[in-house]
Amino acid sequence: MTRFQPQGWKSYSLIDSGNGEKLERFGNVILIRPEVTAIWPKSLSAKEWKSLAHGRFEQTDSRSGKWKKFKEIPNNWSIAYDVRKSTLRFNLKLTSFKHVGIFPEQAANWQFIYDQVKGKTGAEGGAKKVLNLFAYTGGASLAANSAGANVTHVDSIKQVVNWTRENMESSNLNNIRWVVEDALTFVQREAKRGNFYDGIIMDPPSFGNTPGKGKGKWKLEDQLNDLLKSTSQVLSKEGFVVMNTYSGLANSTLETLARHYFNPAHISCGDLALHSESDQVLATGSCLRAW
Repeated sequence: MTRFQPQGWKSYSLIDSGNGEKLERFGNVILIRPEVTAIWPKSLSAKEWKSLAHGRFEQTDSRSGKWKKFKEIPNNWSIAYDVRKSTLRFNLKLTSFKHVGIFPEQAANWQFIYDQVKGKTGAEGGAKKVLNLFAYTGGASLAANSAGANVTHVDSIKQVVNWTRENMESSNLNNIRWVVEDALTFVQREAKRGNFYDGIIMDPPSFGNTPGKGKGKWKLEDQLNDLLKSTSQVLSKEGFVVMNTYSGLANSTLETLARHYFNPAHISCGDLALHSESDQVLATGSCLRAW
């Protein structure tokens, strides 16, 4: 089984997990957050968890909740991750959706993306063009940009795009192209325009609402074929694809879809995972790499 597990985190660690929760350190802030896949018993006691944690996210419905603070937590703080010789910086804060502005397991892909771009020429000559869809706060965008790519960063939420811009500036990077639009709609328009990209990165949600006039419900299993068909139409011949899902889709399903739509020379699928200080392996999602 392939496992994509980040190496080199200094300002993040998964301390412990279990009983539907995870205990994580983000810089100097330690938080307890829900984690449905952590079905095993905790290694540390409840007393140890509470003594370590600055706060816990308490779910009030399927999507949102509130933070219960045990200790003082800054309104904003930052952490860093080194990709080869580049330092990426992320500005964090508590949100009502349990997130803090980063998916630390994604660092496993940042190294791969950097290596796919660094020192390589794009299909049109010059720097490689990379498209990041459902891009959230932009770890993959920063990694590609730091390697020299011309990056187009697409997310439907303007506040999240602004958050990524802050991360770019904190990382001493520039010239990322920002697009606030539905990802599938943008790709379909790019296909009509005849635009191509040397790398496409996708982190589509399991469920959601599509923005704009024709807005409706998004369900990954219903939309994934259209998404991959459209992205295949804007991917250059030697291009690479990285896709993550947190929907429970089997790795073999992602592999079959990738072979159908992209016909890559190389393909690798597996679990995105974190290894805890308590020696647990926490699988957080599925990952596809095709190149």
